[in-house]
Amino acid sequence: MFKLSAPQDGGLKIKTVGKIDLEAINQSTRPKKKSKEEKKKEREAKEQQRQQQRQQFKENLMKEIKPGEGGQQSGEPRKKNRVRIGGEKVDLSKADSYGQNQRDGDNRGGQQGRGAQNDSRGGRNSKDHRFNKADRNDFSNDDVNRQIKDTFSSFQKGKTKSSKYRKDKREAVQMRQMEALEQEMAESKVLKLTEFVTANELATMMNIPVTQVIGTCMSVGIMVSINQRLDAETINIVADEYGFTTDFVSAEVAQQISEEADREEDLVPRAPIVTVMGHVDHGKTSLLDYIRKSNVIAGEAGGITQHIGAYNVKLEDGRHITFLDTPGHEAFTAMRARGAQVTDIAIIIVAADDNVMPQTKEAIAHATAANVPIVFAINKVDKPAADPERIKQELAQMNFLVEDWGGKYQSQDISAKKGMGVPELMEKVLLEAEMLDLKANPNRNATGTIIESSLDKGRGYIATVLVSNGTLKMGDIVIAGTSWGKVKAMFNERNQKLKSAAPAEPVLILGLNGAPQAGVTFHVVESEREAREITGKREQLAREQGVRTAQTLTLDELGRRIKMGDFHELNLIVKADVDGSVEALGDSLIKLSTDNVKVNVIHKAVGAISESDVSLAAASNAIIIGFDVRPSGAAKRMAEQNDVDIRIYSIIYDAIDEVKAAMEGLLAPKIKEEVTATVEVMDVFHISKVGMVAGCRVRDGKVTRSDKARLIRDGIVIHTGDINALKHFKDDVKEVPAGMECGMSLVSYNDIKVGDIIETFTTTEEKQKL
Repeated sequence: MFKLSAPQDGGLKIKTVGKIDLEAINQSTRPKKKSKEEKKKEREAKEQQRQQQRQQFKENLMKEIKPGEGGQQSGEPRKKNRVRIGGEKVDLSKADSYGQNQRDGDNRGGQQGRGAQNDSRGGRNSKDHRFNKADRNDFSNDDVNRQIKDTFSSFQKGKTKSSKYRKDKREAVQMRQMEALEQEMAESKVLKLTEFVTANELATMMNIPVTQVIGTCMSVGIMVSINQRLDAETINIVADEYGFTTDFVSAEVAQQISEEADREEDLVPRAPIVTVMGHVDHGKTSLLDYIRKSNVIAGEAGGITQHIGAYNVKLEDGRHITFLDTPGHEAFTAMRARGAQVTDIAIIIVAADDNVMPQTKEAIAHATAANVPIVFAINKVDKPAADPERIKQELAQMNFLVEDWGGKYQSQDISAKKGMGVPELMEKVLLEAEMLDLKANPNRNATGTIIESSLDKGRGYIATVLVSNGTLKMGDIVIAGTSWGKVKAMFNERNQKLKSAAPAEPVLILGLNGAPQAGVTFHVVESEREAREITGKREQLAREQGVRTAQTLTLDELGRRIKMGDFHELNLIVKADVDGSVEALGDSLIKLSTDNVKVNVIHKAVGAISESDVSLAAASNAIIIGFDVRPSGAAKRMAEQNDVDIRIYSIIYDAIDEVKAAMEGLLAPKIKEEVTATVEVMDVFHISKVGMVAGCRVRDGKVTRSDKARLIRDGIVIHTGDINALKHFKDDVKEVPAGMECGMSLVSYNDIKVGDIIETFTTTEEKQKL
């Protein structure tokens, strides 16, 4: 242990010599802040000094180049030339003697002394041609300006090899970046796509609204819908319209199945294919019902055709006609277009007690675009309000003159319920068929069109096909789109088994491994290996096309949504019994999208609602829409566990209306405000435990206790809140009419003055409509 002893005198004696004021030193050494005016004057002084230096440098340079003109004034003695050291090296050890010799030469003076001095040092000769007087007079102002320009440029640009190398390297990098940018811009205008993409996919790849693609097609006379597939020529026309070029990557796959041309001697007459088209409830199915002598309407939900049907009818004279019945609802545009593409003759039905409706005009446009002969059937002529002449007049206004009015289109007044005029209509249809001279070769592999496809729980995938050429037999290997299979069974429209199907005959086939898309062409191939190879390549191209057309959230789209503010999305999964209904329902739901609510059909397929559909809906927060299908037991239990909403419909009207109502529910209600009264503050009273109470008079309207109040002072809103108390004299009242006096206090607000205006109002929520 060490112990320090304290000094005996009680502490150290410190002698104070002086004091240093650190604050004063800091304040004196710290520079003062300059004002804006001082900074400005300093900048102007520096700029002026810089200009003077430049001017002085220019004058010195001109004196050096033209000493006779710029450097010597009249009457002044001529200045001596500067003594320049020669090209030899200078010996630093003899620097003193060198300086002494120079001073001696200067003292001697005269031109001879200077020349002798220059000669002794190995300097310039007086006879040097660069300094002749004649040469000095040859300089011009252009030479002076050029010299000045070169001198300034030498200050700004580096003269070394390294600076030049760095400059060349920077320029090379900039050139490469510019070339890469130009190449990227050029590639962005090239559409790499497969043939027969839909109009919606084409619009997505070009980043334009699908309505513009449809409008462009209509301008060239092609009627298309959102999900209708376009051929290569149409795609090129639309892409060229918006400045894009096309690169078809699947042309070789689309043409992989080659068809041989039929010889004339192998062709035999075939039955005509007739499509019945028109508006809803104008009698299309009723006409087929009478022709087939069966009640087809009884099997349709709500008496409305929901699917496209194919029927083969044998007339009394033994001749056959194949009829296609298409839906008339506006949602089934793709079905009507598909019916017009595979048909030979179109029957357009118009009700005599109605007008030529938009769906009728659309059906006429589809038939005209497909270059199909048209026969008009004016139905319901037996009704009292029927006026067939008015229908013919409306058709004439559309440039469709019937034969009765001197035109080229045949027409027949009929009554589908009673059968009036139906035989005459059939005669006119057969007359058109004879003029077309329809023939086919039954002794070859079959080709045709998929009319509908569906998934049956007991029989698997079913496809309704219409044979256009050749004969379809049991055991044939069929490919349609990305689906293929061996024909295990065939049935007609009455569910009777068949062993073969001749040209222009519709049949229902079993055995495919999937539900092909309605409207695609089917072919019969020789082996299963060939079918697998072709469908495999098509599936690969379909996946590539799906990747290309996948919609991603871009910065522009995100900015648009943020700017919109109130933006919502409604994700849907559509399942239906047949492919045509899937297309029609998905098509109609996408059209419901608005600026504030967007409908996304994230998945659509044929068949019952499965567990995978419920899993997808739970992951993407989607609603499942089922059309004539039901969920399985496991899917229903899974949906209840994950709170997935499944909606089942049988009529397309109900599905569209309910989805539209759900979209309106996503929109925030509008707050509507209504002013109920205007009150003037006449006096202000302070009441203990209550606060400030305003003595008021109601100018107009009626004040209600439940209203909200807005305090206005000098035209400016000071406070907005609820009414705390409302009294008439000493009584609490619920309302005070105009012209009466009252006492009023506001909730949590006491700053009320005489002359203020209190405006009472009510707010109501108003539901937004799409």
